Amino acid sequence: MSAVKTIYAGVRQLGLDAEEDRRDLYERVTGKRRLRDMRPREKDAVVEELRRLGFRRVSRRRKLDGPYAPKLQALWIAAWNLGLTKSRDDGALLAFVRRQTGIDHTRFLRDPKDAARAIEGLKAWLARDGGVDWSEAKDIPAWARPPGAKVALAQFARLNGGNREQFPAFWRAVQDVLGPRSNPGHLGRTDWQKVMNALGERVRAESDPA
Repeated sequence: MSAVKTIYAGVRQLGLDAEEDRRDLYERVTGKRRLRDMRPREKDAVVEELRRLGFRRVSRRRKLDGPYAPKLQALWIAAWNLGLTKSRDDGALLAFVRRQTGIDHTRFLRDPKDAARAIEGLKAWLARDGGVDWSEAKDIPAWARPPGAKVALAQFARLNGGNREQFPAFWRAVQDVLGPRSNPGHLGRTDWQKVMNALGERVRAESDPA
């Protein structure tokens, strides 16, 4: 795959395919906002940055399907970004689903009770071993309620000796990924996905320093 094709695949996977987002990334890495203005080594530098943020090339296999597949995949990627699993592959997720439900594939996962066993099993694992706080207490600020924010807070705590009470430091980590103008009250799902991918790179590096 050429560097340009790899870059386009990477920005799609990381949720950076909005024009302004990807051009900001290009400029941060190379000082240039357009791929056509870059030298080959600069394009390679963009590829390396995308990999640092969590981009992984995947085979052209059929995506998991079924009504519960997106939720299960999101939780599995969260587990990978928390360093709980060494593989983000669909095969590893399917093996987990099989253990929880006895069902071989997400396309056959139709009963809500079966799906709940798999989903709640993943959430319990993320809470127990990953430190994700899924509670919805009234005193939790609005910005910290989305699932992505909860996972990012757990990642931050994992990188800081279990301390999740350093909001200024946490927000600096978020702004390192999203930019200095980021506002906690205006972050969407794709914003938190970018943060989780970037923090996930650090979590995995610390859990497997080699």
